[in-house]
Amino acid sequence: MPERWIDFRSDTVTKPTPGMRRAMAEAEVGDDVFGEDPTVNRLQERVAELLGKESAIFVPSGTMANLVAIRTHCRPGDEMICEAHCHLLHYEQAGYAQIAGVAARPVEGRYGVMRLEQLERLVRPANAHFPQTRLITLENTHNRGGGTIQPYPLIESICQWAAQHGLRRHLDGARLWNAAVATGIPPAEWAKHFDTVSVCFSKGLGAPVGSALVGPKELIQQAHRHRKVLGGGMRQAGILAAAALYALDHHIPRLAEDHANAQRLAEALARFDLVELDPPRPETNMVFFRISPRWGTPGQLTEALRQQGILVLPTPEGKIRMVTHLDVCGADVDRFVHVMEKILSANRSTKI
Repeated sequence: MPERWIDFRSDTVTKPTPGMRRAMAEAEVGDDVFGEDPTVNRLQERVAELLGKESAIFVPSGTMANLVAIRTHCRPGDEMICEAHCHLLHYEQAGYAQIAGVAARPVEGRYGVMRLEQLERLVRPANAHFPQTRLITLENTHNRGGGTIQPYPLIESICQWAAQHGLRRHLDGARLWNAAVATGIPPAEWAKHFDTVSVCFSKGLGAPVGSALVGPKELIQQAHRHRKVLGGGMRQAGILAAAALYALDHHIPRLAEDHANAQRLAEALARFDLVELDPPRPETNMVFFRISPRWGTPGQLTEALRQQGILVLPTPEGKIRMVTHLDVCGADVDRFVHVMEKILSANRSTKI
């Protein structure tokens, strides 16, 4: 076993820093179901302010935040428009259908980015034969798109179009912090075009648990009911909220380091003849690449790296995903590049 694993599988694998652990240990707590946890209340007020919304609710996960948003905006039998590879369509067990009773109308984007002209005829007419188109959702940054940032002018035009057609607008902003740091556009600027926005604290920000949903006070009051029925009401949750507050105070600007390390990874991978970057350049903290069949399969490369103490994530599309984060440094990137050089130059008989 290696003395230290280098884990590029996801930015969810981070461990709380010593400062974050102290903040958690010292957190002032109360019963959040009664609205009496002061640390949760501070977090909700802080996130609502950061995103320019009236109110916020703390939830255990991004999956719950998105599902609560869908249930808040839609009734059973309604339809939502979403990108064909978005997180809530692929990685949230179709909760929009099995729990919220909402149909999805996916649109094929390019690296997770839809075009306005793809949407213009998708709103259903008022007819008893059809579901009612009620909601459009976007994801920023887009996970399966490669950590892609939604172009800001496109978000403006899509949300204007949606408002003109009476559609609610929800942003899955699990990694919105990355988009804000990469572009210099504040989170509130991104959020102002949407009725609700979900953000995550346990990915790039390094907290162990938690997301938040923000929006108008009336919608967040409804969201409390939906959180309750989904089992998301927590009691002395200030211990978790303290970690999120610490992350907001200390870990947002340093996301630029993750982006720089991802760029460094991509530049090194681009030099290998047997590797194809897809997308061709990272925009935030994710790098996706394909390994040539002349060398082997993604599974074989994953195993060869694992034997050297490096963890990466093969995807169903035949790519390998690498994510930079709080627990990965420049030396880890250099170590990966060195190991890749050895693996790719090895004889076929030595491969896994």
